[in-house]
Amino acid sequence: MSSENSDKLPEFKFSLSGQQARELPMGWAKQATVTDFPVSKNIAGVLMELKPNGLRELHWHANAAEWGFVISGNVRTTIIDPQGRYETNEFKEGDIWYFPRGHGHSIEGLGPDGTTFMLVFDNGAFSEFATFSITDWLSQTPVEIVSKNLQTDAVDLNNLPDKEVYIAEIKEKIESKKLDSTPLTHKYSLLSQIPLRDCDGGKLWIASSEEFPISTTMTGGILVLNPGALRELHWHPNADEWLYVISGKIRLTVFASSGLSSVVELSENEIGYTPMGYGHSIENTGDSDCRLLIVFNSGTYEEISLSSWLSSNPDELVSANLNLPRDIVKKFPKKEAFILSGNKK
Repeated sequence: MSSENSDKLPEFKFSLSGQQARELPMGWAKQATVTDFPVSKNIAGVLMELKPNGLRELHWHANAAEWGFVISGNVRTTIIDPQGRYETNEFKEGDIWYFPRGHGHSIEGLGPDGTTFMLVFDNGAFSEFATFSITDWLSQTPVEIVSKNLQTDAVDLNNLPDKEVYIAEIKEKIESKKLDSTPLTHKYSLLSQIPLRDCDGGKLWIASSEEFPISTTMTGGILVLNPGALRELHWHPNADEWLYVISGKIRLTVFASSGLSSVVELSENEIGYTPMGYGHSIENTGDSDCRLLIVFNSGTYEEISLSSWLSSNPDELVSANLNLPRDIVKKFPKKEAFILSGNKK
């Protein structure tokens, strides 16, 4: 790609390593929003760690739904919907959750080691650090209003925090309450399922609204590529693709039409972004398997791969388009390859 072209394109790569963390005694968080990653207009991400008994306090998001993936450890969530229905779940590594926009929830790190998870939101302008937290709300409300709402004396609220806590510490055992449960669960055990794709070069686990009905605005999953393997050239007609490198190294190619394209190298703790409809590929350039978290801002998963497209057309038409002899075209894959093994030329 020429330097002239590169000047016309946004950066499709963002490193969380260089981001300043919001650090507290019981955990920390780093975020990637459109403010720092301009191409990511429709999706934002937050990497968070909670120590055992660390609590991401009761809060809600006014402008985005939340999709979470547990990278390590164990975590418990609570959520309430507008009908007053409640659910609490425990998650382990490989599990995901989905909280619709505006639903109140909390996240608790469990023993023995706490938890690390990635939160993804279907709005690039979302900010985890400007969300609606219960301590922030009550500290900014006249105490007589708060005491009236909570039906207690104002003096009883002297220890109420005077600003947002963000990550609190749970000091007593939590006793569950029996309330009306939500009709759709907010939990899905992603990596306990059979992969959607299981190829020589890797695997894809995916959870759309078909598999995880409550996740109406987002689809997400894990893509594992073996060394040298290629997630073939493809595009998504209905969604942007946001990816986070959990482990390994990849080469991401992005085609933006009109002679514009980009090639970026990504490694652990870096984010890649491909806008809706842009042609792209993902190749494992490392010596070990790479593990990628991929999320789309649609509850329906759609993709069109190069091999599927070409194989559906007559050889003569493909030959004319690519200016290649038919005997060469006949060697092309006869169906979708999806993931090409690194052992194949």
